Amino acid sequence: MCRNIRPLNNFEPPATRDEVTAAALQYVRKVAGTTKPSQANEERFYAAVKEIAHITEHLLDDLVTTAPPKNREVEAAKARARAQARYA
Repeated sequence: MCRNIRPLNNFEPPATRDEVTAAALQYVRKVAGTTKPSQANEERFYAAVKEIAHITEHLLDDLVTTAPPKNREVEAAKARARAQARYA
């Protein structure tokens, strides 16, 4: 999985449309093997981002969990601590 794609499920407040779109963009970039599509592929590239973001929003709306919602700040602090240990 691409390291830039963050888990979006079970957060309070829920993931924003911008977060979902950013994850979709990272996914399409990874699958396409490019960060910037050529002019010939640009329309399909961004159409794929839009479709994947739309489907992801539906998925997040439909997922059910019994776990308590996660706190974004706490999860970010955990990620920073893991990164510091990894790259120290």
